[in-house]
Amino acid sequence: MARMNMIQALNSAMDVMLERDPGVVVLGEDVGYFGGVFRTTDGLQRKYGEHRVLDSPISELGIVATSIGMAVNGLRPVAEIQFADYIYPGYDQIVSELARLRYRSAGEFYAPVTIRTPCGGGIRGGQTHSQSPEAIFAHICGIKVVIPSNPYDAKGLLIASIEDDDPVIFLEPKRLYNGPFDGDPGKPAVPWSAHPRGEVPEGHYTVPISKAQIVRAGSDVTIIAYGTMVHVAEAAAASLGLDAEIIDVRTIVPLDTGTLCESVRRTGRCLIVHEATRFAGFGAEISATLQEQCFWQLQAPIGRVGGWDTPYPHAFEWEYFPGQKRVAMALEAVMTAS
Repeated sequence: MARMNMIQALNSAMDVMLERDPGVVVLGEDVGYFGGVFRTTDGLQRKYGEHRVLDSPISELGIVATSIGMAVNGLRPVAEIQFADYIYPGYDQIVSELARLRYRSAGEFYAPVTIRTPCGGGIRGGQTHSQSPEAIFAHICGIKVVIPSNPYDAKGLLIASIEDDDPVIFLEPKRLYNGPFDGDPGKPAVPWSAHPRGEVPEGHYTVPISKAQIVRAGSDVTIIAYGTMVHVAEAAAASLGLDAEIIDVRTIVPLDTGTLCESVRRTGRCLIVHEATRFAGFGAEISATLQEQCFWQLQAPIGRVGGWDTPYPHAFEWEYFPGQKRVAMALEAVMTAS
């Protein structure tokens, strides 16, 4: 075991898989010589060479298309899109080719492509470096969508994604890459949210795709979150002294509806939290599922907290970012409603 932050854990996952499987290749803008804009691939090209860790042209469409070609010819590419905001030029390749290849070939071909990309705000990246597009990809049949919230899960889920025979969009909350997360700006870290490092095995292990995790057991209310918002939810519940059950979704698609529904049936109250725009965000799908399956056990309407329905602002980042105060206010509303 070693103490790692999320960057180190992701780097370790790729290192393990490059060593373990000669078919694994890493490609993307600046992933090789420079080691990635966030240093996530640092040292991998020096260790495995330019034929295993490739610097690509500045073309997201080209990165995805090349990865598809590699995959159908027996490789397992791990493609990096430098920011999730830049993934849209490659969207047609993902939707029209990558996601449908197994189906349209009646299982004759498959494309084990993992597309890694940093998502979310909290680093003053403004509208073009802060987006959370998970709901867009959740709508596309044929791909899996994963978002870790801590270093242990990040490594285990990335290894599981690389080994999976289906394509995976692997979103990495950049707010959790390095330093301690404090819930709200300008305030000291609290025990529930100071989470830059964790105990991570140095070798091979996997965290199962499609399985949510109960981060904290409780009986007052169920809080469902993923990525950065797991830590915000913990801080908000602690600030109110609530015995909240907090669930980290971890895998957007396939969604572990069983764990979510079982919790909501017990607590009778639910708040869903994500950083992405609230309207048509993935929280709406979770809410609809819970409404269908847990209606008679609900004691109050399901609450949702998300980003504003605007582009991600630079000057007002912390008004947009669903911080501890906003989540706490929503929790109070859920707890007092009937």
